[in-house]
Amino acid sequence: LLEISNKLEGLYRHASTHAAGIVIGDRPLDELVPLYRDPRSDAPVTQFNWKMVEAAGLVKFDFLGLKTLTVLQKAVELIRIGHGVTIDLATTPLDDPETYKLLARADTVGVFQLESTGMRESLKRLKPDRFEDIIAMVALYRPGPMDNIPTYINRKHGEEPVDCLHELLEPILKETYGVIIYQEQVMQIAQVMAGYTLGDADILRRAMGKKDKREMAKQRARFVDGAMENGVRKTDAAFIFELVDKFAGYGFNKSHAAAYALVSYHTAYLKANYREEFLAASMTLDMQNTDKLAQFSAEAKRSGIAVLPPCVNASGVDFSAELPNKAKKRGAIRYSLAALKNIGTSAVASIVAEREATGAYSSLSDFARRLSTKAVNKRALETLSAAGAFDALEPNRALVHGNVETVLAFANRCERNSTQGINDLFGGDGDEGDRLALRPKPAWTAMEKLQAEFDAVGLFLSGHPLDQYARVLDKLGVKKFSDFEAETDVGSTNGRLAGIVVSARERRSQRGNKFAFAMFSDVSGQFEAVLFSDTLAQASELLEPGTPVLLRVEAERDGETVKMRVQNLESLDAAAALAVKGLRVVLDNAAVAKGGNVLHQLKQALQAHRLEPGQNGPGSGEICLLLPASDDHNDIEFHLQGRYDVSPTHLGRLEAADGVVEVTEF
Repeated sequence: LLEISNKLEGLYRHASTHAAGIVIGDRPLDELVPLYRDPRSDAPVTQFNWKMVEAAGLVKFDFLGLKTLTVLQKAVELIRIGHGVTIDLATTPLDDPETYKLLARADTVGVFQLESTGMRESLKRLKPDRFEDIIAMVALYRPGPMDNIPTYINRKHGEEPVDCLHELLEPILKETYGVIIYQEQVMQIAQVMAGYTLGDADILRRAMGKKDKREMAKQRARFVDGAMENGVRKTDAAFIFELVDKFAGYGFNKSHAAAYALVSYHTAYLKANYREEFLAASMTLDMQNTDKLAQFSAEAKRSGIAVLPPCVNASGVDFSAELPNKAKKRGAIRYSLAALKNIGTSAVASIVAEREATGAYSSLSDFARRLSTKAVNKRALETLSAAGAFDALEPNRALVHGNVETVLAFANRCERNSTQGINDLFGGDGDEGDRLALRPKPAWTAMEKLQAEFDAVGLFLSGHPLDQYARVLDKLGVKKFSDFEAETDVGSTNGRLAGIVVSARERRSQRGNKFAFAMFSDVSGQFEAVLFSDTLAQASELLEPGTPVLLRVEAERDGETVKMRVQNLESLDAAAALAVKGLRVVLDNAAVAKGGNVLHQLKQALQAHRLEPGQNGPGSGEICLLLPASDDHNDIEFHLQGRYDVSPTHLGRLEAADGVVEVTEF
């Protein structure tokens, strides 16, 4: 067994999918079948397919490696670290109330085998309250047998009478409300009703599955004769045989379904009782899949769990869970440094190892002094700064991002001096700020900051570019994608959405017409839509990544997914500007009183917004400056002459200017 286990580990390591088969014979395999040695593994491979190896006298075992098992293991480890609780899933009771509540409300994103849209709809109607219900759903939710899901649900809730076909079959079919679901039931029916041996019943099952007409004719006669010997009427026996034959063609192996259902239950149990740890483990195992990370991140936020940005003083190689405090009922998930783009696991491991060995980084200078330049390069530092991993040390991301070469040069000098035994002139307890001199860089606007974060992380963490359009989107009647997707379940097919363009892929149809698949992001997640030639020709310039757009879409439900076609695409800034008359800029009284550079920056920001005479088109409006009252004086409001660009994008630039407290639309 140990030898087989080692070979399987090698196969899993090299195979594209986690599946492997092992054949066993009563003598050396090269005496029975031709063999081949895969250069990627030390395990020999048969040159016969699965049917031929059985005919050659070998016994075949299929082994399936599930990533979900590693998710469970990781979640249990996080629970032990965070809560001091050791969970043994093998002995976890199968009647946990919170788990069945989770399943009944179909809160099953990330739950093994139970997270598809169709499965969630079935769970809502089924409201499972026992482990056998999970086994049944795993077996039924496949093409063919899924037609019996409504019958199973109706019979469970007493909305349809339970029919076990014959009193002899009641012990066999009672558990599934008279619905034949499992292959084992087919075999038991043949045994109990027609007197088959277990081996003969398996032959019957195989014949039914292969639809062997000649063999089935023999089996039908044998089944009916055997049933009549047990006191069953001939017509009833024939009817039951035909019914069994119908179900046996797609009957599922219960032992297989039960094993899958157990994994489903364990994932549901952990999500219901330790959601933060479960989601953190799920994200760790999918850290290279941005789409899955976005899905889990949205799931966490829907649950009231904050997804905290990466941090050199708090993040690890994997995602981690942080416990709730007194003020918050929910904990948080800390984003993994290794999940960022353009940074390797070894680089992250060196940062984390240094922190754990010597303590948290106290400043950017301290980080640079302790940095291993052999492990961490310029691109990695740019990614870390854009993602906000240095926010605890220096909140101005643009400042760090623009001084990455300075940080690396300082780190190299510190490493060289340490190697040569030279003490830095300002080393030890000196002022580290003086040692790492950063060139001044203007702070990014809110939009620039989020776009840089998206480029580094693959999704928006600290906010979303559409946040600044919130009030305008309400005026425009725009829906979140998650709400629109839910409406498609009840027949809604048209809607108005807003999004940031993530990517676009142009294609040509067989007729030579251009079309494109475009990915968009809104505050609820990412979604894809297709643009056909007419719409694409009118709006192709808007499909640049990072562009905020307004979409009118037509959608239809196709099984698990919602397919959307863009009917119209326009600039969100242009549409939003029409709904805004102007901007009110609230100034900081104390900062304005100092004058100097603050007023100069404000003047430059306003001049950048000012439109030339005759440019009073969409997006133009007025700007008023509000100076709040101080002491016994009243508020002072200045209405500036001329027209200005008051689109939401430029609103962010005004907000970033020194001396500006708040910018609002009117």
